[in-house]
Amino acid sequence: MKKVIYPGSFDPITNGHLDIIKRASHIFDGVIIAVGNNTAKTTLFSVDERIALIKKCTETLPNVEIKQYSNLTVDFVKESGTNLIIRGTRDSQDYNFENRIANLNRLLDSDVETLLMLADKKYELVSSSMVKEVLSFGGDISQFVPQPVEIKLKEKFNNEKN
Repeated sequence: MKKVIYPGSFDPITNGHLDIIKRASHIFDGVIIAVGNNTAKTTLFSVDERIALIKKCTETLPNVEIKQYSNLTVDFVKESGTNLIIRGTRDSQDYNFENRIANLNRLLDSDVETLLMLADKKYELVSSSMVKEVLSFGGDISQFVPQPVEIKLKEKFNNEKN
């Protein structure tokens, strides 16, 4: 049984993330969505909130599970009984970033492989930070995130205004 790890902060999960998850779930026996805290980012949602949203958005995918991690990604990958990481790339900037991270991971553990999946064209411009930016200016984010995420984002932004 071949499993793959899809690590990220998912703050929040977008339709682009979901597209990668769905496509990976058709290729691999199991997909573990590894929710971590990126120390370089300030998150809007807690880890528990992000996990709850991801569970709601992936409940129809039986071979997908969600786990939290706080160690190095390569260590989490090994603990999960696989050696594969999957990442989505939208453009050359993503590719360059992911290439550097993949090379670093291979230096840390030469058995860990990273597979890059190209984003569907309709999601090339979608990122979690872009979604939050659009919403902060009152824009419509319904085409970028699943409905449960849109609802929670609007709640968060409304609470911050009050």
